[in-house]
Amino acid sequence: MIVWVGEGEGREAMGPPPPGVEVRPWPADAAAAPDREAVEFVVPTSSSALAAIDGLPALHVVHVISAGVDWILGRVPPGVTLCSARGARDGAMAEWVVAAILADAKRARAVAERQARHEWDRMAIGDVAGLRVVILGHGSIGRATARLLAAFGARATGVAHRARPDEGVRALDELPSLLGEADVLVNLLPLTPETRGLVDGGMLGTLRDGALYVSAGRGATTDTAALLEELRGERLRAVLDVVEPEPLPPDHPLWDAPGLILTPHVAGDTPGAERAAWALVGQQLHRYVAGEPLDNVVREGY
Repeated sequence: MIVWVGEGEGREAMGPPPPGVEVRPWPADAAAAPDREAVEFVVPTSSSALAAIDGLPALHVVHVISAGVDWILGRVPPGVTLCSARGARDGAMAEWVVAAILADAKRARAVAERQARHEWDRMAIGDVAGLRVVILGHGSIGRATARLLAAFGARATGVAHRARPDEGVRALDELPSLLGEADVLVNLLPLTPETRGLVDGGMLGTLRDGALYVSAGRGATTDTAALLEELRGERLRAVLDVVEPEPLPPDHPLWDAPGLILTPHVAGDTPGAERAAWALVGQQLHRYVAGEPLDNVVREGY
């Protein structure tokens, strides 16, 4: 049995393969690869590799090292199982969200700008303790984020498609009643037809004056034009790891929007998260060979 894996930091964390399994680098010319008839399990790490998937007759499993799968949905052949790296990047993502909230509270952008101008002036900074944070998209990353925020004394409320009363998670239709009292809205939504553009002008407009918007899910879940309007009016501030489009063109107005900190879609890409994602792939490969059920199987679009 042959496994093809793409390039990626931390790949050694897969560990040794099961007996009888050969793990090989993704070939430069997949269509002409002599071993393609025996490939059952693949780990594509870029969208450019997806063209090869249809031409693998023995393929059973496509496993990605990302938590999000919007980039590969619709490209997996019928009958082939798609698995995500859900859970592997929770800690890294949660740390980024907390860092974003801390950076805003401690005015990191203003501090950097004053340093660049060689200005030594006192400024008011804020507290994270006591902040009311709404986490939109309360899966495993949301839960990890809420735990970290609790250590800082912030109060987090999770919002998901359906309420989970035993976890204190509210339903999406309750969101409008929560936003007016929120100091921070955190967007961790995956990209689906239902979530595209969900954070629109109406939702942003419901946030109180001076609130912070933090987005680390997918850029297309936010109405960029509506967010720009709020930023330019200096009613809201934002910290974004994801935008629409990506990469952000050099002349895009987001670059110069007031009250905004941007990072280039790196929130979940720490060394520890990369190793955890590859270790998960290794575990899944052993499950597959042993005939055991796989974790993180993507069903019904997500």
